[in-house]
Amino acid sequence: MTNPEPTPAATLILFRDRDGEPPELLIVKRASAMSFAAGALVFPGGRVDPGDFVLAGNVGDPDEAAARIAAIRETLEESGIAVGFDPMPDPDAVAALRQSLVEGEAFEDAVARGGWRLDLDLLVPWARWCPNFRETRAYDTRFYIARLPENAPEATIDASENTHAFWAHADAVLDMARRGEARIIFPTWRNLERLALFADFDAAADHAARFPIRLIRPRVEDRVDGRYLLIPDDLGYPVTEQPLSEVSRG
Repeated sequence: MTNPEPTPAATLILFRDRDGEPPELLIVKRASAMSFAAGALVFPGGRVDPGDFVLAGNVGDPDEAAARIAAIRETLEESGIAVGFDPMPDPDAVAALRQSLVEGEAFEDAVARGGWRLDLDLLVPWARWCPNFRETRAYDTRFYIARLPENAPEATIDASENTHAFWAHADAVLDMARRGEARIIFPTWRNLERLALFADFDAAADHAARFPIRLIRPRVEDRVDGRYLLIPDDLGYPVTEQPLSEVSRG
């Protein structure tokens, strides 16, 4: 079977810092009818669309810029939260912008109509994953972290791609999965373990700056006690292997 050509995608991990408490992350639950990661808890995100490249233009690295734009657009569509807009739209404008995307308006047209620019530097590169389990779909996904904007509205589901949205610390989400209350696929699990290390967004951003963004392709290793799925041990992840029998795939 020929491995599929990976589809470019982007994911945004939103931090909500809390005084004296661990930061919370925005989590959405994928609808059970979705073809990828159905029913799983994930961060907002999705594939990079052709329009994202149009909005990115020809300045700098167009693939990187388009991925950041996709992360912003997908987060808006899936949660109703606008990140990286300048000036920041008020809640009514955000709701109207989200509705215009639902109705089919191109993101670049909606941004231009509102008189906004996108500050892509507000998204901090975190990781890049491309799992390939010989499934029908493979995604080359760039992960970013960002701080929740001030006065952002409450997250609301789109009732299409996701069925639930909530804020929780990374450890709390992992505990849900360990108790069997939630499904988490392998990349999300590894990233939650890494995200659980930090007391706030600034600590996570400082950590991210110390590691290169290198494509992570999990590999299978046969051992005496079974088969394991491994990732590189030099990219900041505290756990880099897991028995293949325990892994939830997309």
